[in-house]
Amino acid sequence: MSQRLISGSAHPDLFADYQQSPDVADELFDATGQMRPVWRRFVDRFSRLSPEEIRARFERGDQYLRDAGVFFRQYSNDPLTERAWPLSHIPVILHELEWEHICAGLSQRADLLERVMADLYGPAQLVSDGHLPAELIARSPQWLRPMVGVQPKGGHYLHFLAFEIGRSPDGSWFVLGDRTQAPSGAGFALENRMATGRIFPERFPRAHIHKLAGFFSAFRDSMEDLASASFKHPHVAGILTPGPSNDTYYEHTYIARYLGMMLLEGEDIVVENGEAMVRTIDGLRPLGMLWRRIDASFADPLEFNARSQIGTPGLMEAVRTGHLAMANALGSGVLEMRAMMAFLPRISEVLMGERLKLPNIATWWCGGATERAYVHGNAQNMLISPAHAVDLPFDLGATTALGGEFRGRAMGSIADWLDREGEKLVGQEAVTLSTTPAWEDSEEGGTVVPRPMTVRVFAARTPIGWQFMKGGYARIGRSGDATALAMQRGGSVADVWVVSDRPLARTGPRQEDGVSYLRTSPGLLPSRAADNLYWLGRYVERFEDAARLVRAYHLRLAATDNRNDPRLKALRDYLLGFGIDLKQTLPEALIGRIIAARGCATKVRDRFSADGLSALNDLLQTAMRMTATAQPGDDCARATSVLIRKIAGITGLVHENMYRSAGWRFLSLGRELERADAMAALLAEFADSAAPEGSLDLAVEVGDSIITHQRRYRVETSRNAVVDLLALDADNPRAILFLIREMRKHAEALPQAELHGRPSELLRAILPLEARLTCARPEEVTTEYLLGVRADLAHVSDLVSTIYLR
Repeated sequence: MSQRLISGSAHPDLFADYQQSPDVADELFDATGQMRPVWRRFVDRFSRLSPEEIRARFERGDQYLRDAGVFFRQYSNDPLTERAWPLSHIPVILHELEWEHICAGLSQRADLLERVMADLYGPAQLVSDGHLPAELIARSPQWLRPMVGVQPKGGHYLHFLAFEIGRSPDGSWFVLGDRTQAPSGAGFALENRMATGRIFPERFPRAHIHKLAGFFSAFRDSMEDLASASFKHPHVAGILTPGPSNDTYYEHTYIARYLGMMLLEGEDIVVENGEAMVRTIDGLRPLGMLWRRIDASFADPLEFNARSQIGTPGLMEAVRTGHLAMANALGSGVLEMRAMMAFLPRISEVLMGERLKLPNIATWWCGGATERAYVHGNAQNMLISPAHAVDLPFDLGATTALGGEFRGRAMGSIADWLDREGEKLVGQEAVTLSTTPAWEDSEEGGTVVPRPMTVRVFAARTPIGWQFMKGGYARIGRSGDATALAMQRGGSVADVWVVSDRPLARTGPRQEDGVSYLRTSPGLLPSRAADNLYWLGRYVERFEDAARLVRAYHLRLAATDNRNDPRLKALRDYLLGFGIDLKQTLPEALIGRIIAARGCATKVRDRFSADGLSALNDLLQTAMRMTATAQPGDDCARATSVLIRKIAGITGLVHENMYRSAGWRFLSLGRELERADAMAALLAEFADSAAPEGSLDLAVEVGDSIITHQRRYRVETSRNAVVDLLALDADNPRAILFLIREMRKHAEALPQAELHGRPSELLRAILPLEARLTCARPEEVTTEYLLGVRADLAHVSDLVSTIYLR
């Protein structure tokens, strides 16, 4: 195909392997073999790049995705398995006129789906009149009987939709699947756009590409309006996520940050008297709208799946009473089943009085004898699969036949299968997808090849009707096999550019001098998020404290080469009391503390920086490598020094960059409480009169206060000097008094710090402790005194949990 490129290209060989398949539509070339005009300027500029420039540009886009923390969760036994985001670097390019035609057809389809949903959960006229088989609907796991007769708040069932579309060999577009349950990909589309912007930063194409941001802001405004509709007082809107183990959890956190909305899990919500409330650090707050990213059957264990551990008991009741709007309505997944497509063309004529402007993939439900016979007679050209399946046609399972052959375990003949289970099966035309340019690495540097693709189109309900995202998301096959489109099967994702012939006017806000602005509050902090931030701070501090003790042990082991040295024995016994076994050079329990910290950070991705999470991942990877190589003595001491420097970088990121919101206060409160407790435990053990010789020096070293001790006291270490420095010095960030004063400041800034003119119970626990330490003399701070401090700190921790985190 290289001869068809624009003349003057410096590297036409990049397209040397771009060979169209017969009877397959292509995005780059039309049916006559001519390049589509919308691609010409892009191909001209891309062809002028050298292989080195292309690699550098692609790496720039990939680096952005890594820095931003964009990943895809691969399903595995490890719920935290993450895979680099599989960006296909060459975008799919469509002209705005073609896009308008697509959206016009999908707008009609969105209205049709809304009316079908309203009928299925309302009068059921479509079933009564024979346009939908009753058994098909009743047997669908996605049809939820408790929703029958429930009028959704705001009057609409559907608010956010996605449509998977493809181009047929004749060049027209058709619908492969309707995503009505909890459509994914919209947030990733924004990141695709950011990454391709790094790869292709030139004014063309950027000035000609339609933007994506306005789509989200319009939908956010609609959700916030719906949240408070019919209420006298404002209600909040939130995004309901299954949690970190979900494959699209990153997208949920990204959208929550982008839109400034609360990201909620089922445990964040409680239903009282038919009203949904969010557990926040300031008490229960009314919830008026949920953008649901969780399958409906898991949303309420009382009325749907009783085994669900990620839902909220009573959530259906809040919907039923009209207190809670849901996008999309519970039970909307019934519209996704493959068999529904067999009936939508006729239903469109019945309900809308018109044919579908954008047809869907030809589908036959095999519950009827005529349809079953047709599917059997044309099995070679069919995809035969479960009728109630809600995945897309090319996401094939084991119980699927394609081209007359089963893909999974042997199931006898297709004819017997159809006769035996016809009402449970559906036949769909095995359509051929169009191909689009994709980059393939080679020994010579790389080349452009055609790969099958589908486009995902997103639609959001707004007060003025359906609004469509202009581009953003395409799935690209890893080979010519269209069944390898899914990312779980190794497929990739490309940006979709909707391009105008002329430069587009600038959109979005522009700050002008003298124009007023409104600073909004950081928003409510759910108790679960506060809990994870609090324990994130505690686990980070636990790791640092343990790492300093492990380093101190190995430094002394290197100096004495005597494991029976009293100081080494005391350190081993002390750390064993905290679950750290020094028989292991770099103890597993030390690694466990990093894993625990990362787990907490993962659960608050919407509130914790991508740099911070990347730093935690880097720390974990470094520690895992060192576990296999570190040797006792100096080598392990050097290894733990590296880990201590890395953890210091993480705490520095938090201290310097994190907004001073309530979330930051809980994270800091956790760190300070943990550090104060660790210091009290350290002094109780190593400043005790029974501690072995050299223990005071060890305490000063672990307390990272050697230089301060030398400058302040200018004498050999003594118990009073060490206790004064590490317990009672209000200017030493390692001292217990300093830490408790910081805790008091955070407690004073939290909600409910004052009740009826009196300090809260939390402050009443901290203030006496601060006063006693402020007035204490070093000789009064005995081992028993320090153990009492630890007990007081444990009480403070219990109060934090009781007041704010439950």
